[in-house]
Amino acid sequence: MNPFENDPALAALRDAKTIAVVGLDTREHRTAYRIAAYLQGHGYRIIPVPVQQAAEEVLGERAYARLQDIPERVDLVDVFVRGEQTDQVIDDAIAAGAGAVWLQQGIVNGEGLERARAAGLAATQDRCTMIDHRNHIARR
Repeated sequence: MNPFENDPALAALRDAKTIAVVGLDTREHRTAYRIAAYLQGHGYRIIPVPVQQAAEEVLGERAYARLQDIPERVDLVDVFVRGEQTDQVIDDAIAAGAGAVWLQQGIVNGEGLERARAAGLAATQDRCTMIDHRNHIARR
């Protein structure tokens, strides 16, 4: 069975070139930093969107205050903020024309993901991009 056929979010991760990481800042001990560094090490271009800590650059990439400020199309938005903060992030991803929204493990917003899907974005929640990459993409 091909895991990508019935999982548009996993297919979006496989095909992505550019991933905006909402909640990524310079704090190396944070999960967002560790996962973003892993993804960058596997060839993805990471675009930081810090939320709690202002930063001009993270992982050698210019940081942006909002998804709409990024001057290029983002293939996937990887979200590391609390569930109650995700409505704005999802709406920003839709407005920015992103290809997919991925709410990290422990983060859920079913209504928000329905809005994203209705706008044509692949969307998933409560999953880890690093784990899914290791299990389904890096092995191929």
